[in-house]
Amino acid sequence: MEKYNYKEVTKKILENKEEFSDIEEELIHELIQGKISKDANIVDESKLSVGDRMADKISAFVGSWPFIIGAVSLIIIWVIINVSYIIKPFDPYPFILLNLFLSCIAAIQAPIIMMSQNREGDKDRIKAKNDYKVNLKSEIIIEDLHLKMDEIIKSQKFIMERIDKLEKK
Repeated sequence: MEKYNYKEVTKKILENKEEFSDIEEELIHELIQGKISKDANIVDESKLSVGDRMADKISAFVGSWPFIIGAVSLIIIWVIINVSYIIKPFDPYPFILLNLFLSCIAAIQAPIIMMSQNREGDKDRIKAKNDYKVNLKSEIIIEDLHLKMDEIIKSQKFIMERIDKLEKK
């Protein structure tokens, strides 16, 4: 059995609009019938490490309203405690300790969020590759349908010519 290169056959289909051998026709139908799209979430999920999962969960929490409300509430409580002299202030104005904590949190959050964003970029690349395959398959199907329609039209013209000849006799 002769071995065919998918790229060559695809190129032939998309560019040349020529007749195909039976084997090439079977190859085209095999390509058309197979499912090529994949769920990017499932593909990506299978490659996740523990660190990736943690980065996603932390990023999801840090980018949520409960985190923002909680952080603002803690800052307000911190400021009230240290300004009102209810107890002896442990971080008097200008709140150097509070600034240190917030800077440390920001320094840790930024790389975690970047890790999660990089993973989203990887997932987007998987989706783009998947879209390309689906589009290529659609082009192949459409080109195959065009070729079949051309054959039908040729056959119809031939049949019509034969009918015309028979009617003239």
